[in-house]
Amino acid sequence: MILIKSTDLSDINQGKALSQQISHNLIAHMKFAKNNHKNQRRKHSQEPGSMSAKADRHKLYELSVQDVSHEYSFINKTFREIRGYNAHVLREDFCGTAKMCCEWVSKRDRNTAIGVDIDPEVLSWGKKHNLRKLKSAARKRITLLRENVMKVRSKPAQVIMAMNFSYQLFKQRDTLRKYFKTVRKSLANDGIFFLDAFGGYEAYSETREKTKHKGFTYIWEQESYNPITGDMTCHIHFNFPDKSRMKKAFTYEWRLWTLPELRELLEEAGFSKVTVYWEGTDDESGEGNGKYSPSFQGDADPSWVCYLTAEK
Repeated sequence: MILIKSTDLSDINQGKALSQQISHNLIAHMKFAKNNHKNQRRKHSQEPGSMSAKADRHKLYELSVQDVSHEYSFINKTFREIRGYNAHVLREDFCGTAKMCCEWVSKRDRNTAIGVDIDPEVLSWGKKHNLRKLKSAARKRITLLRENVMKVRSKPAQVIMAMNFSYQLFKQRDTLRKYFKTVRKSLANDGIFFLDAFGGYEAYSETREKTKHKGFTYIWEQESYNPITGDMTCHIHFNFPDKSRMKKAFTYEWRLWTLPELRELLEEAGFSKVTVYWEGTDDESGEGNGKYSPSFQGDADPSWVCYLTAEK
């Protein structure tokens, strides 16, 4: 069943931040790259017929940021290791284009997915560009809800996920704790909440990082960080070979929560067990190897990304 359900229009402004997310695998090794041709590129950015004018920001986001195959593998494997069997019911909070929902239902015929996002524009895009690619039987096993994640009521899920640090738009402890309590209440009795986090001293820097892709360059910018409040402002930009630019394709107003804070708030929300999954290190390169395992000790790296699980 595909359903896009409305909620209060007063929530839409908040929802534009809710639906905008960034991936864990593009945060590492953030270094400032000074733009010597900023003014020249800005001149090209609004020209009709330019590559930036023709580009689709949601598609660029999926190509440069999301890795749903990796996320599915981690969630599927970890749930089975904890519970001893496979999960079949997923809820993706801040689902955006619902790409993870599509990945989930495509893996097993029994799998169902619920995608929750407050932004109608991004849900419509996901329905048109992602759900439409699925076979009819798989598409019917996805429900999209245009709801505030703080208020949504859905079928109890074995897995609820809030990836790409999307929950960090909740800047107050009471608000984030309330969200975690809402998640716990929405889980099935055997349910597990999955989320990611990032940190390291580079995470507190005002930096810019470029990653080249086929046909475009992805730019992650940490514009500002306030060490007193933990508030940060970040942007995603895209540059193109014709020197046009899609500036501030996505903007995030977050609080950079620390792992101790997240663990404490999850426990205060009533979760029975909270586990941090830390990335291993490749012996030859000294870089992360993409394999995450339960850990009580992390390395003081310049930048890191990890996963957390919270069992009901």
